[in-house]
Amino acid sequence: MSPSPSTPSASNPSTAQARVLVDELVRHGVRDAVLCPGSRSAPLALALAAAERAGLIRLHVRIDERGAGYLALGLAAGSGSAVPVVVTSGTAVANLHPAMVEAAQSGVPVMALTANRPPELRGTGANQTIDQVGLFGPHARAVVELGVATDAEAEHHHWRAGIGRAVLTATAYTDPGPVQVDIAFREPLVPAVGDEDPAARDAGPAGMPEGRPGGRPWVNRAAAETDATPVGSTVALDLTRRTLVVAGAGARPVAGLVGVPTVAEPGAPVPLHPVHPLAVSSLRPEQVVVHGRPTLHRQVTALLADPGVDLVVLDGGPHSPNPTGSAAELADSVLTGWGSDRAWNEHTARADDRARAAVDRHLDRTPDAALPTGLHVARAVAGGLRGGDNLVVGASNAIRDLSYVGPMDPDVHVHANRGASGIDGTVSTAIGVALAAPGRTVALLGDLTFLHDLTALCVAPTEERPHDLTIVVADDDGGGIFSLLEQGDPRLATDFDRVFGTPHGADLGALCAGVGVPFTDTDAAGVEELLAETGPAGLRVVRVATDRGDLRALHHAIRADAGGSDG
Repeated sequence: MSPSPSTPSASNPSTAQARVLVDELVRHGVRDAVLCPGSRSAPLALALAAAERAGLIRLHVRIDERGAGYLALGLAAGSGSAVPVVVTSGTAVANLHPAMVEAAQSGVPVMALTANRPPELRGTGANQTIDQVGLFGPHARAVVELGVATDAEAEHHHWRAGIGRAVLTATAYTDPGPVQVDIAFREPLVPAVGDEDPAARDAGPAGMPEGRPGGRPWVNRAAAETDATPVGSTVALDLTRRTLVVAGAGARPVAGLVGVPTVAEPGAPVPLHPVHPLAVSSLRPEQVVVHGRPTLHRQVTALLADPGVDLVVLDGGPHSPNPTGSAAELADSVLTGWGSDRAWNEHTARADDRARAAVDRHLDRTPDAALPTGLHVARAVAGGLRGGDNLVVGASNAIRDLSYVGPMDPDVHVHANRGASGIDGTVSTAIGVALAAPGRTVALLGDLTFLHDLTALCVAPTEERPHDLTIVVADDDGGGIFSLLEQGDPRLATDFDRVFGTPHGADLGALCAGVGVPFTDTDAAGVEELLAETGPAGLRVVRVATDRGDLRALHHAIRADAGGSDG
């Protein structure tokens, strides 16, 4: 008598395959995984749940695949380890695309484990089936396609090698980034009767064949590759010339440039000799050294495009900052002399002091009765942070505001989705960082960035919540950044607010109440007071009503004041 359609057969290779893949992930040091519910991905969902019960992995379940992708990105950024995100077939896979793009541009090891229909159901009109293998195109460092499981004993080494290759590619020292592992599961998708407990390793074909002894991964990277410093090209720099360093997202400390005047964007190492971005237009360097990926300031972009400046780009890979093609040299390291131009160092220090004083002077002039701007909120956040904190900064105005109002404690760990500079998924990223990284986490976002990822706050009662995450929202009821761009020209005022400013009128407090997240309405001074509190704050949202009406005029006044003559 054949089993009923609802009863799994006695032999279930899909269950064995999923258990093997999760076992191998654990062997590679994976400790967090993100899961969205789905039918085709059921074998992986059940294997991950069992691994969590065994204390091998921490599972995070979310209902929105787009947010889940960014949660995995935040977990990976906060922990420094690869994090898989598991989704079912169809548009669930497509919803991971924005996070995969960001991970590719930022070099974050996110693993998209995408469940698929078996080959016989593809191209037949079967439900929830799309062409998803390689869907992420050039944004995936690799695509590993695992065939349909038939015989676990004969095939498990192939599955182990495939998932291992994916982890090693995602965490590669030279070019880490996202990978896709596409797994075609054939029904039945749940364990065979009597095999619900994965601890039963002797359950026959539905059990899990053992991996390498001692918990070792099936494939591994040679130790020399992880310990050695890459050897590449070196450029000799004469620091007696007027030299300016520009450090962007992803920059690492460079020993030979420690004391050189540096424009450092949030997230780059805090320099010994900082130069405010507004001071750049008053400086005339002879050579500029760029490392990381600077993207924030037009004054810096104009300097990098100046044909009269010798431009050297470090870590010159496929994502190196050379948008105008003006770089004379690409290098992996620098060799510098012992001396530097003392007069130049003093000149840049005076320019930096003048720019910072101009920012503070204009922000301090705001009347008590007037609403603050995002700059005021960013200054309050920067002042309230302490060493060991994690800061997640939204794109658009938030990160630009932060770069203007420093300095910040150098031991604050800054995270920002600057690879593709999108506002999507930032709340999910902040939650991921807060769950993975030690210490307190603070997020600074604009209102549109917050609303774009509001569903990230829908964390089920069964799921772990951050024990100390404060999300500060500078709410100017729309897109304040457009006021500072060409679109904000007064001659375009007739259509500006509707098509660029996009006021939404949303009640953020009511929205937070709807998802059970504590909410506080305060001002910039209140933000500093809240951040001065000790003890974990749980997950909370703090809103500051801000004004974008005079933002263009304020920035114009600060720039004019900051760029005065050195005398």
